[in-house]
Amino acid sequence: MPASAAEKRPTNDLADMRRIVADFPGPDLEAAKATAAREAVLTKPAGALARLEEMTQWMATWQGKTPPTVEHPRVAVFAGNHGVAALGVSAFPAEVTKQMVLNFTSGGAAVNQLCKNADADLRVYEMALDQPTADFTKAPAMTDAECARAMAYGMTCVEPGIDLLALGEMGIANTTSAAAMAAALFGGNGASWAGPGTGVHGAQLARKAEVIDLGLKQHRDQLGDPLKVLQCLGGQELAAITGAVIAARMAKVPVLLDGFATTVAASILYRIDPHAIDHCWVAHCSAEPGHRRLLSAINRVPLLDFGMRLGEASGAALAIPLFRAAAACHSGMASFAEAGVSDKS
Repeated sequence: MPASAAEKRPTNDLADMRRIVADFPGPDLEAAKATAAREAVLTKPAGALARLEEMTQWMATWQGKTPPTVEHPRVAVFAGNHGVAALGVSAFPAEVTKQMVLNFTSGGAAVNQLCKNADADLRVYEMALDQPTADFTKAPAMTDAECARAMAYGMTCVEPGIDLLALGEMGIANTTSAAAMAAALFGGNGASWAGPGTGVHGAQLARKAEVIDLGLKQHRDQLGDPLKVLQCLGGQELAAITGAVIAARMAKVPVLLDGFATTVAASILYRIDPHAIDHCWVAHCSAEPGHRRLLSAINRVPLLDFGMRLGEASGAALAIPLFRAAAACHSGMASFAEAGVSDKS
């Protein structure tokens, strides 16, 4: 987000965040109209490029310009640790979060290869990995101030010049937090939202569902407020993603959401206002069972459905070339008049 915009918007507590969301700019209808007008005269039958045309229209609407561009995409991966990791909800120990961050920074992860393929800038943001959130079965995962600070930190990833932002996460036990948040936001219990995550099954999956239910019970009096859901049950990396979505809206940067945990983080804003994530496109449907249920709840159709469940923004990074292709077709195709092709009228 441009510095001048950030300076005008304090981020000291969750009340500040509420005010920012209440002040969200709407879609650029003039850009949308101009994009539709150009689409109508390109050398193809009307609607022949189907979802590519939908993607172009969406980008123009939220970039506020036509033609839309995908020249400077950024992939932002936020990493955080969770207190509930100590409760046996994951197949991997909490130290894997830091080890994977090192893998990202050394270029050895899947997301590194996908960013190279997409010609996208990758940034990895560590969220105090040596200071995990509190065990949410006993206390709020974060204080009000900690949650707001994490959101404000996430906002910093939206820098001038970015025209498409892909968001993802890394954090052992964060599917437990995400499932608890989803249950608080959309109803249900641990059993209805818990999935294998890093690969838990049987008794360990049942334990994960139990931990979620304990968290929901512990904070039941706070869960009518979406931002309190984030504070009580979320993680620092999930709060940062919510902040990044906020900053992107203010800076006119369309957002690609990765899998289950990332979509849950954005859904905090959806529960405040269903239009608050209209500038977000879910890049893929994760194999994590809760993701499909969540997409139904927020009325979103993902671009890809490859059965992936890696996280680390892998699905969002994979989608970037498709959005670049949509923009290229829109800006590069000739019109019927330019090509000397007769249209059906």
